[in-house]
Amino acid sequence: MLDIATIATFMAVVLGLFLIPGPAVLLVFTRTLQDGRKTGIFTGLGIAAGDFVHTLCAAVGLSALLMTSALAFNAVKFVGAAYLIYLGIRALRTKSISPHLPKVAPVTATRAFLQAVPAEVLNPKTALFFLAFLPQFVHPEHGSSFLQFALLGLIFVAMSAMYTTLIVLAIRPLGRLVKHLSWLSRWQNKAIGVIFISLGLKVATQTR
Repeated sequence: MLDIATIATFMAVVLGLFLIPGPAVLLVFTRTLQDGRKTGIFTGLGIAAGDFVHTLCAAVGLSALLMTSALAFNAVKFVGAAYLIYLGIRALRTKSISPHLPKVAPVTATRAFLQAVPAEVLNPKTALFFLAFLPQFVHPEHGSSFLQFALLGLIFVAMSAMYTTLIVLAIRPLGRLVKHLSWLSRWQNKAIGVIFISLGLKVATQTR
């Protein structure tokens, strides 16, 4: 099973990913400002549920693939490494821009949840991230690949739900930070870029 060091590294990288505001975070922010905390929290839970679906798909599909052959392992490894390095380079090159909250129609908390789930499930970037990211922390020699995928995915889902909930609860102070988000994002992107590139290089040199 996964060791503490692997889990800690995974959680650190995921946290770094969360610090870059994306469409999901902006949607939670918008729902909270427009329809209140309850709707904002349910939106975040819907996004987490969508991530859970991605986790199951990755666990079922890739756990079998990684056990097939060294060739399959290397293929997944290098694709994942290339994707992580690409994310790092893109983060380093991202210019500071003014964030714009998406326009959404007012809805109830339950409807916000139901809308957030398919929105996250059908996000191709999220699917690619799970397919390229999770395998880098799975080691077949440590036990069931499926269970390792499931554990990592559940950690990601739990962190996602907690992160969006904290955003909702801290929405007022965050509102003041939005005006300076461009300045913050510029430095965050540089740091996250270095993290992803380093992780990508580490993944490219790991052995089965």
